[in-house]
Amino acid sequence: MTRALLEREHELSELGAVARRALDGHGSVVLITGEAGIGKSSLVDALRSVLPAEGRLLVGYCDDLATPRVLGPLRDLVGKVGSGLTEALGSGDRSRVFEAFRAELDWPGHPTVLVVEDLHWADEATLDVLRFLVRRIAALPVVMVGTYRDEEIDAGHPLRGLLGLAAGIPMRRLPLARLSAGAVRRLVGDHGLDSERVFEVTSGNPFFVTEVLGTGDTDGVPATVTEAVHARLQSLDEPCRHALTLLAVVPSAAEHWLVDAIVPGGLEVLAAAEQRGMLTVTPARVQFRHELMRRAVAASMPATRRIAANRAVLTALREHGDADLSRLVHHAAEAGDTGLIVHYAPAAAAEASAAGSHREAAAHYRLVLEHRAAFPPGQRADLLEAYAEECYTLGLAGPAVTAQREAVALRRELPGPVALGLALRRLSRVNWYWGDRPAAETAGTEAVDVLEKAGDDAALAFGLSNQSQLHALGGRPDAAVAAGERAITLARATGSTGVLSHALNNVGYALWDRDDPRGRVLLEESLAVARAAGETDHACRAYTNLAWHLIDDLRLREAGELLDEGMAYAERTEVLGFLRYLHITRSMVHLHLSEWDDAERHARWEENAPTMMRSPALVVLGLSRARRGLPGAEAPLDEAWEIACGIGEAQRIGPAGAALAEAAWLRGDTSPAARLTPVFQKILSAEGGRRLGAFSFWLRRLGAEIQTFPPYDQLTAVPLPPAVARTASAAAAAPSALSAAAAVPSALSAAAAVPSALSAAAAAPRAAARRWAGGGCRYEQALALSCSPVVEDLLGAVRILDSLDAVPLARRIRSHLRELGVARIPRGPRSATRDNPAGLTGRQAEVLRLLADGLSNPEIAARLVLSVRTVDAHVAAIMTKLAAHSRHDAVEQARSRGLLPT
Repeated sequence: MTRALLEREHELSELGAVARRALDGHGSVVLITGEAGIGKSSLVDALRSVLPAEGRLLVGYCDDLATPRVLGPLRDLVGKVGSGLTEALGSGDRSRVFEAFRAELDWPGHPTVLVVEDLHWADEATLDVLRFLVRRIAALPVVMVGTYRDEEIDAGHPLRGLLGLAAGIPMRRLPLARLSAGAVRRLVGDHGLDSERVFEVTSGNPFFVTEVLGTGDTDGVPATVTEAVHARLQSLDEPCRHALTLLAVVPSAAEHWLVDAIVPGGLEVLAAAEQRGMLTVTPARVQFRHELMRRAVAASMPATRRIAANRAVLTALREHGDADLSRLVHHAAEAGDTGLIVHYAPAAAAEASAAGSHREAAAHYRLVLEHRAAFPPGQRADLLEAYAEECYTLGLAGPAVTAQREAVALRRELPGPVALGLALRRLSRVNWYWGDRPAAETAGTEAVDVLEKAGDDAALAFGLSNQSQLHALGGRPDAAVAAGERAITLARATGSTGVLSHALNNVGYALWDRDDPRGRVLLEESLAVARAAGETDHACRAYTNLAWHLIDDLRLREAGELLDEGMAYAERTEVLGFLRYLHITRSMVHLHLSEWDDAERHARWEENAPTMMRSPALVVLGLSRARRGLPGAEAPLDEAWEIACGIGEAQRIGPAGAALAEAAWLRGDTSPAARLTPVFQKILSAEGGRRLGAFSFWLRRLGAEIQTFPPYDQLTAVPLPPAVARTASAAAAAPSALSAAAAVPSALSAAAAVPSALSAAAAAPRAAARRWAGGGCRYEQALALSCSPVVEDLLGAVRILDSLDAVPLARRIRSHLRELGVARIPRGPRSATRDNPAGLTGRQAEVLRLLADGLSNPEIAARLVLSVRTVDAHVAAIMTKLAAHSRHDAVEQARSRGLLPT
């Protein structure tokens, strides 16, 4: 069964219900209609899976022949029916065929589903036999299923008589609609394609969707689609075929005036193509039914004819006037008219950018820059900077850096220090975005030096704000506030709202880092200013930084709601780079909430992301697997660490180092401490301990001796008990109550007694656990309880961890409880589930194997003697545990984890 058919399970269930009613002799007709490729035949192929055990399936076919086979669909049944019908078909006696056919189908207690495919091609004799059957079907244990393309049935088609007759008996129509955008998104899954683009080029036609997924290319045309389209073309006369080739170079709908201008004979010539389902014609315009169909026709044209057709369209558009700039640029490029590209493309790009169509703007700039020599140096620098800006907005860090570097080189040879200073500021930002902090610092410092002398306060404000941003990201909040406040003053004085939002963001970020309540106020003002001014990039950055600090404060539900709002905004305004970052930040929220599958789903946005975004996403991917004991945790964590070290900021190094250390501790490996500790000490000296609390905690768990730093309760906001701060030597260095608890020799050690001087520390794990629980962080709550010397706390931790499928930590706590002599320890997940790397139950593993064999849910239900609803629940659980977007994805994930043979 095709993956697209999975979206047709409702229709399949309906067919099964109709077939079961035929058991009692209540026959009926089902008509499955829809365009070519909509899934009619796939649905028929899956019918067997929903038939009652006593039923049988007979399928006959009508063929698209110049002279159809007489009784072709019935002759296809020979070998599957009794001798009476076989002999009657051979005799040529019409009356015998009718009676034998009825006798063959009248089999009490054994319903028959008779399928006749492609009724629009049926011969008259077949239609006569079917009319004979339809008049009697209500008293027979038969369901007649007919499929046909409704767009090919005009008022005078011979099939109309049968359809009219069927309307007077028990009959059900199943018009198959195209797949929705959501259905296409589910089918695309993790293919690495843009689901919106797939939907756009296929219009939701399941055949086209399946073929595009098979090739993995939304720009080309799969060979099977080309063949199907060419088969349709052959049924048209030469003038219609020629007209279609002219229209095929128009990617959007063609207005009637344009059709009249480029198609000899005008609209009337295209009637046959409309009737064959190739075109959609409205009172205003004409377009191909599917984008892939248009591409297939265009691809069949010789290059000379395609160029000529584009020139004809271009001429018509220019003569008509008021043509869309993007259309002019497209046809100029297809016609190879460099002069018109240079003339129209810059304006088209600016228009697209202003409208928020950043992908289109980048494409226009990319096209015009192929002809950059046609522009003087100043205009060329403008185009390069505009292209870099669009690439940055789309998250394309490499092209942004390359273009901006070239722009800066041009600016150095041109007069105007303001333009050079702003170009250097932009280069600083895209370098940081690409993960090259040293280059970002160098360009940022030079930008301020140049702008200080330029005499332009608005430009200087932007340079200072960029410097403030680098200070804030580098863990230097005092310097960030100093530079940022100066930028805010200049931005307010000059009315530069974009710069004002940018600077408010940086100062708010730094103040929040210093626990100054003004921090959140300024970040929220930054968001409001940016949204009011239409500064989409600054608005998305404000959403991100607000969310990161809310996560730090364990206000996770609030962070999640804010991120959902931000993702909707970024998607609507096409700020795709920040859309990716917001998804990755959302994954951090899900990780803290132990929502493993959602965490992995959002973290997968790291694929093809700029370097600085990938590190936090890889941390989420690695930790969600390490905490559940799933394979594949080490590689993403190692990569996250390498990226973080390359960037050199605590906001990356802290989480990546903590994750590596935690994963090592969970598997009982203390060796990573040796390579992690020097980096920890270096970044601690540079930035302090604000974002190193978890890193410190896990290094101590690994037995590392690290330089102390003042207590900073980043993770739990639980004050350290004074007795602990005075008495425990490690507590003075602890960034949180959890770290203080870990320093006490009671946390999973074999110590039978706690020294009296440290007895006050016993309260710290519970206080930390309450704080984590208040934030919804159940895994961290259990981790805090695991540091307690109280058996009941340890048992509570085990129960929490079992509910989360967090096997490694639960296993360590159970081992400690056994060492303490605790007799009644919760057993945990059943052995079959525990031994399965994905935590699948035995029944779920069975269902997974049948999914891999291509069985539908009803087929699996029949095989395992379960209800379809029960199978639905098992499939949903499998997809959740494997973090899969679709059934196919679940099978692929299972194979990659070794749960199924490859």
